[in-house]
Amino acid sequence: MHRDYFEAGADVATSASYQASFQGFARRGIDAARAAELLRLAVTLAIEARDEYLRTSDPPRARALIAASVGPYGAALADGSEYRGGYAISDEALADFHRPRMSVLANAGADLLACETVPSLREALVLARLLAEHPQTCAWISFSCRDGQHTGEGQPIEECVQALDAFPQIVSVGVNCTSPAHIVPLLRRMRHRTTKPLIVYPNSGETYDAAERRWRGSADTSALDAQALAWHAEGARLIGGCCRTTPSDIRAIRSRLARCA
Repeated sequence: MHRDYFEAGADVATSASYQASFQGFARRGIDAARAAELLRLAVTLAIEARDEYLRTSDPPRARALIAASVGPYGAALADGSEYRGGYAISDEALADFHRPRMSVLANAGADLLACETVPSLREALVLARLLAEHPQTCAWISFSCRDGQHTGEGQPIEECVQALDAFPQIVSVGVNCTSPAHIVPLLRRMRHRTTKPLIVYPNSGETYDAAERRWRGSADTSALDAQALAWHAEGARLIGGCCRTTPSDIRAIRSRLARCA
């Protein structure tokens, strides 16, 4: 299934549901029914934007996919733990957190789910197993990584992608919201350990300060399009940008990769 899922040159946009959760909405006084409506609305808005883009794009685009964003448990904690993992809850509690949101997003009309910024193999496996409750739904799983070898929690990235290879509903694996400087060594570790297409969409190279709730450091996006050529050469087949990258960065990446297709 996954070999044909992403046609060459397909665009992909994600919904604004990454940090949304039933628990987070409840803390704001929003009940479960309204929370589900808001999750579905995030996907609907993304679909409407995609359809408008396809109608007006020049040159015309034949296809663009919508991926419903499923952020990690750490994103709902809003303490930066999506970059370090180490959650103090059981696998069962982790599944209970993800299940209702995944159920809504899996039935909201998106083409697939984007399970992203996952800091640990443990959470990735919880998500992969939950996906089986929605047999018609596909997803990618991408990890946040702290260096060129390890996830945020510290597992070797090659072991993580290999462990996900047995799940047919996972159509792509890789990394996101990770410094561009780490992408090439991560790809070299992943590419021979999975049969699935590799996805990379790094952040700007800045570091998130959870205490101050701000990004620190210097951006490393001046030559993101040129770096994307190296990522493609190392086996990445879905390439984009995450936090602190800009629409112009994405346009430059897309233009550069189109010329080498």
